[in-house]
Amino acid sequence: MYSIIKAIHIVFVVSYFAGIFYLVRLFVYYKDAEEKPEIERNILQKQYKFMIKRLWNIITLPAAVIVFVSGIALIVLNPILLSSSWFHIKITLLLLLASTHFFIWKKIQLTQNDQLQSSSLQLRMFNELATVFLVLIVFVVMLKDYLFEIYPQLIVGFIAFFVLMFSVVKLVNRNKK
Repeated sequence: MYSIIKAIHIVFVVSYFAGIFYLVRLFVYYKDAEEKPEIERNILQKQYKFMIKRLWNIITLPAAVIVFVSGIALIVLNPILLSSSWFHIKITLLLLLASTHFFIWKKIQLTQNDQLQSSSLQLRMFNELATVFLVLIVFVVMLKDYLFEIYPQLIVGFIAFFVLMFSVVKLVNRNKK
């Protein structure tokens, strides 16, 4: 039973992150549509608002609920997880990810009311934040047995990766103009 619930958990983690990645992308497209002529802007933004609402309600939020419920089930079936140091790091990262989830929910409300104030660049940078959490959580889970032996190398590697990732986003956006 544990393996089945773990498989469900992983499948819906993938679905959740797909939703998060695409939602923020839709915010970027919505914002970029502001530069279009009025008729085109209205058509595009109406469609993006529709897509955002459907993606949140049909995929992202249900996936988040299933991830949460299956995660709790995994803990109930294997309570020793709660005494593992690597698991405490994972839980901390998940709480930080929850703040991202809340931020996206607020952006959805702003978009639906035509009040999205963030710049396209800010949204693109924010889109990379979900990638940061995904990478960190996967590495913590996969390297749990060695995490504390190789953490200095991991920290340096993560910092280099994230600086490179955010630099590429900035560079691509600078060339876009």
